[in-house]
Amino acid sequence: MTDSCDILISGGGIAGLTAAAVFGAAGFDVICVDPTPPVTDRDADGSDLRTTAFLQPAHGLLQHCGLWDRLEPHAAPLQIMRIVDAGGDTPEPRVVRDFNAADISDQPFGWNLPNWLLRREMVARLHELPNVDFRPGTGTVSLFTRTAEARVGLSDGTRIRTKLVIAADGRNSPMREAAGIKVHTTRYGQKALAFAVTHPIAHENVSTEIHRSGGPFTLVPLPDWQGQPSSAIVWMERGPRAVELLNLPEAEFEAAMTERSCGLFGPLNLASRRTIWPIISQSAERLSAQRVALMAEAAHVVPPIGAQGLNMSLGDLRSLLDLAQTRPDGLGDAQMLEAYHKARHAEIELRVKGIDLLNRASMVEARPLRDARAAGLNALYSMPVVRKTLMQMGLGVR
Repeated sequence: MTDSCDILISGGGIAGLTAAAVFGAAGFDVICVDPTPPVTDRDADGSDLRTTAFLQPAHGLLQHCGLWDRLEPHAAPLQIMRIVDAGGDTPEPRVVRDFNAADISDQPFGWNLPNWLLRREMVARLHELPNVDFRPGTGTVSLFTRTAEARVGLSDGTRIRTKLVIAADGRNSPMREAAGIKVHTTRYGQKALAFAVTHPIAHENVSTEIHRSGGPFTLVPLPDWQGQPSSAIVWMERGPRAVELLNLPEAEFEAAMTERSCGLFGPLNLASRRTIWPIISQSAERLSAQRVALMAEAAHVVPPIGAQGLNMSLGDLRSLLDLAQTRPDGLGDAQMLEAYHKARHAEIELRVKGIDLLNRASMVEARPLRDARAAGLNALYSMPVVRKTLMQMGLGVR
């Protein structure tokens, strides 16, 4: 059986589902496929307990495609980004600096939501769009392109004829591989634990990133859980230590994470199961091939620092949407895809390198290097112009 559409999106993660909603709301005929049906229940096996912070520039895009009204009731605003250096002899704060969104805007930096909930609300939105066909449980397995169209084979035997293939199918993207695009990968020997906690001291919409060694320990605000303040935690450590933490008895793990948090929120209590994720940096040599555009983790992967990952992906999506709407008759042609590569590639490379440096700084073990990191934080914060510029760059505002 052969079907046709304007755009085939390979990948039904957060980025792929957002892309399907955005292009569907813009009037394009979209088919979105993913081999793994989305898990949309917090406590179900396989649910993604990580969270995503949608930064300010994402707000308009989410409104435009009808997602924001669904997401807003569940979102925790991020008003302050707090950086804590605890790199002394004991795990105690020695430098604390607040980056406040009020210094550059009348809105918060962004809004934080759990990934499992994002999938639930995004899938519901796609069901409202008559020109979007979401096919969970079906993946892409082959790609054949010509000047005028692409033909994609699906795992259920269906073939799709389309003007544009958007590869949003992850760091091991089958469509990127089929298109012959190479990637550069950096491995850090790190893993990240992701889970939710409750704590007696309110987070007051402050995202707190604590640096000691091994990687940052980040608490991101969530709405209250069972009547208590709640946060999502991403705890990055060198691989063996992360696995050791994953397997600790619950009481020992809670004691370890409370110590690593410097006790800033009082005793931390697990409010979910623990999940573990590998940490890499990765960037594609090109963002396009004939009739194919790469976006999200098919194009770039960064460590979870500064809420950059998905917001880089939404930058990709905005660029693709602008180009598609400017020249709808040229959807997926060589001119559009070359313009997309030029618009995004240099910025992506710069951000991947910048986050790589931040991650390496957060991992340092030697005390003199940790002291240098604390001094650097102080120096950057003490210059108001530099501080504001860093915040604007973090938001992707030029």
